[in-house]
Amino acid sequence: MNWLAPDSKFMRAWSNLVDGVWINILMLVTSIPIITIGAALTAGHDACRRSIEGEGKGVTANYFKSFKTNFIKATLLWLPFLVALIALVWSWIVLQIAPLLIIWLIGFEWVFALQARFENTVAGTLKNTFIFGISHIAMTVALVIVDAVFVALLVASWFHMPGGLFLLVILGYGTMLMLHIPVTERVFKPYLADPADSPESMQR
Repeated sequence: MNWLAPDSKFMRAWSNLVDGVWINILMLVTSIPIITIGAALTAGHDACRRSIEGEGKGVTANYFKSFKTNFIKATLLWLPFLVALIALVWSWIVLQIAPLLIIWLIGFEWVFALQARFENTVAGTLKNTFIFGISHIAMTVALVIVDAVFVALLVASWFHMPGGLFLLVILGYGTMLMLHIPVTERVFKPYLADPADSPESMQR
């Protein structure tokens, strides 16, 4: 198959990369108020999934539709994670308590993916976040590794190659979410086949 053909693996990967970069830019812009980061992360998950699956009217339209639809719940989900993160940074500097960070990471890797994929109450999403995160711990580790590699590249670039930092910021978390989607969708698949099987939630 011609690698430049629209349906070739190379062109699909290139298209996903371009969409991931644009989604990342949208996430950066809409995250500026800080309090909107939860809605931005949820919209990023949703837009990345729809981009990979070819759903919706376009990346930008998908993103802002999800941002608007999920804004209230995603913000309510983000606030406790933000407060916990601030407390964790303080506790790590002062007390160096690592287990609390592990719990935070488990929740963070799943909470906005669940909000983007299922309709549920805020409390229900928080509960399912840790159910999914712990019961699918191997997948959780895979998601953490993806994010850890990106953060490591940012840190390394900051100290050793500042010129590459701008490129990494542009690629950003939007491209990382493109790598998250196959992992989260694999876990969600049994619940998407029959919404009734999903724990206290409905698929979007």
